[in-house]
Amino acid sequence: MTRVVLASHNRGKLVELRRILEPHVPDVEVLGLDDAGVPDEPAETEPTFEGNALIKARAARDATNLPALADDSGICVDALNGMPGVLSARWSGPAKDSAANNALLLAQLDEIADERRGAQFRCVVALCLPDGGEHVREGVMPGRVLRAEQGSGGFGYDPVFCADEHARDAHGRAVSTAELSSDDKDAISHRGKALRAIAPVVAESLAR
Repeated sequence: MTRVVLASHNRGKLVELRRILEPHVPDVEVLGLDDAGVPDEPAETEPTFEGNALIKARAARDATNLPALADDSGICVDALNGMPGVLSARWSGPAKDSAANNALLLAQLDEIADERRGAQFRCVVALCLPDGGEHVREGVMPGRVLRAEQGSGGFGYDPVFCADEHARDAHGRAVSTAELSSDDKDAISHRGKALRAIAPVVAESLAR
C-alpha cells in the first residue's frame, strides 16, 4: 500500500479526506502529521488559499519524503468583503477556537438582513511530490450564514453555514452543513469537490 501524508493535525479533516479519497484511490494509506511523526505545521503566511496550501504540502513532503496533500480553506462572507477568508481558522484569535470563531462571525452579522448573508466555503488542495511535481485543485460551496448554530456534526463553521445545494429539509427548515450526513456533505462540500478533482492526479502520480 502506498502512503500519502496529509499536512494537518486535524483529525476531523483526516477522517474526511480518507473517506472522500478511498473510492478514487483505494490502495493508498493516508497519514496525518501525527502519524508521520511531524510535530509542527509551518506558518500560513500567504494571502491566498493556494499559497498556504502549497506552503503546508511542501513542508510535509520535505519532512517525510512522501507525496503530501494539504488544503487551505475558509468561509468568505459577502457582507464582510470576502473575510474571514484565509483568516477563517484564526478569526477570533490565534487559538483557532471554532466556537469563538462562530460566535464572532454571528455577532458581526447580527444586524445583516437574511438576503445579504451570502457566503461561500472555498478550498484549495495542493499535492506536492518527492520529485518536485506540484498540482493544485479548487472547490467552492456557495450558501449563506445562518442566524444561530445548528447541529453538532462537521467542524469549524459548519454549524452556522447553510449550503445552497442542500438548503432545506423535507419540512422546509433551513439546514446547516453540521446537520448533513457525511455522504450528503461530501457530495456538495468545497473540500469534497477539490479532493475529487485531485484524486485522479494522486492516483496517476502514485502509479508511476
